[in-house]
Amino acid sequence: MFDEKKIDKINKAKEEWTENKVKKVIEKFPERKEQFTTGSNIEVDRLYTPVNIKDLDYKEKLGFPGQYPFTRGVQPTMYRGRFWTMRQYAGFATAEESNKRYKYLLEQGQTGLSVAFDLPTQIGYDSDHALSEGEVGKVGVAIDSLKDMETLFEGIPLDKVSTSMTINAPAIVLLAMYIAVAEKQGVPKDKLRGTIQNDILKEYIARGTYIFPPEPSMRLITNIFEYCSKEVPKWNTISISGYHIREAGSTAVQEVAFTLANGVAYVEAAIKAGLDVDDFAPRLSFFFNAHNDLLEEVAKYRAARRLWARIMKERFNAQNEKSMMLKFHTQTAGSTLTAQQPDNNIIRVTIQTLAAVLGGTQSLHTNSRDEALALPTEESVRIALRTQQIVAYESGVTETIDPLAGSYYIESLTDRIEEEAMNYIKKIDELGGAPKAIEKGYIQKEIQNAAYKYQMEVESGERIVVGVNKFQIEEEHHKDILKVDPEVERLQREKLRALREERNNQQVENKLNELKDAANTDKNLMPYILEAVKAYATLGEICGVLREVFGEYEQSIIL
Repeated sequence: MFDEKKIDKINKAKEEWTENKVKKVIEKFPERKEQFTTGSNIEVDRLYTPVNIKDLDYKEKLGFPGQYPFTRGVQPTMYRGRFWTMRQYAGFATAEESNKRYKYLLEQGQTGLSVAFDLPTQIGYDSDHALSEGEVGKVGVAIDSLKDMETLFEGIPLDKVSTSMTINAPAIVLLAMYIAVAEKQGVPKDKLRGTIQNDILKEYIARGTYIFPPEPSMRLITNIFEYCSKEVPKWNTISISGYHIREAGSTAVQEVAFTLANGVAYVEAAIKAGLDVDDFAPRLSFFFNAHNDLLEEVAKYRAARRLWARIMKERFNAQNEKSMMLKFHTQTAGSTLTAQQPDNNIIRVTIQTLAAVLGGTQSLHTNSRDEALALPTEESVRIALRTQQIVAYESGVTETIDPLAGSYYIESLTDRIEEEAMNYIKKIDELGGAPKAIEKGYIQKEIQNAAYKYQMEVESGERIVVGVNKFQIEEEHHKDILKVDPEVERLQREKLRALREERNNQQVENKLNELKDAANTDKNLMPYILEAVKAYATLGEICGVLREVFGEYEQSIIL
């Protein structure tokens, strides 16, 4: 891209500048530290010039938005056409309470829904199960049956909004409930738009809300791929998540590498199940974190897009361009929020919002300032949403596509992240793929080491966290914190009791028996689960049947 003679001249000029200018200044005013690095410990040079990207082939590495290798974005016009989906993650207490919050957010200008489920729902237990005690409605909404799902979306037309559901182990059940609600609204399956997270591998790695062992879990995922490719074609059947990997302490490089390695495992499982790559790959989506290191985060998203495009084209021989597109949702980093001086989190979230937008995200959730303390209040949620809206309408960064492209630093860093992430993927391939690497504890160990290093840097003061290890102040007890009323659990259990009295229990038993029989074969389980859901079988009853057939996963301790 650059003439060799000109590169030599720039090199010599930089050497002269360093000798004649920089050294003299450093003698009087030393730099703040001996070595500067990104959050992924990539060394940052003092100055970047064309020398750093002298081998850059524009067409091969960058290209144009909407074209392979998609480094500059997956849409030809990006935000000049329409903004990313502003999708605030929300859900708490009962379906009634969450329904009110969704309507509030839609009134405030949110353009998509994102459902947070409580812990019992995430691990396939009804609210009246002994293990659910004390957890009902706390970190998300409690969904026990189709009746709850009907209430959750009451008055919200499912053909007009796109919905993301953050659910993994029992994803197939919650998706069935969503489809059944749409049918009751008169909305056909082929009109539904949204995403189900459905990413079980990262649960074994970083998050822990798994139910079944890996093999049957992968079967449920490929069942969803197959069913939706025919019946729900606009639905994104998986959101392969680096978010929780990053929250567990990984670096940006590890986030890209481990997420894409999981993606490779899902593609391989679907092909093994007999699906054609171009039948399901266009509906794969991804979910990334946005951290504080603004420029590294922008480079991370660009590197991930290019790397996935190459993997799909070269490794899986995808022919459809849409199969090569890495489309992703972003959430700002919960792990960066501080309980100390919580208003500082507004600034952190603004930086992270800019990173996601400059990196070309398709949808975005911005965390609220008080989430290190509790579920967010309405006021905090509104500020978080307004952060996105101000960036969209007032900042000017949406007027042109991939505005940081061509920056010597950004392009150099994009290359470096891609290279280091690919090295991780090769290592995981050598171990037998992501499931085997997880089984051997390799991925977990890498994340643990990165998390430990970060924490040691904070505790030593090498890494500054404003308000935590520097610039502290005396603070009063925090007020206006949202707390979930313990009465929620009693009400939810009462609703379950009433449901079991009202429904046709013989029909429920028949549908659960049919599901159990199908689970013992290699049939696609989605139609059987859909029928059980429509009969008002509960989440816990359906997962209980699958637990009987598949067993439960027991985590290995990785030291």
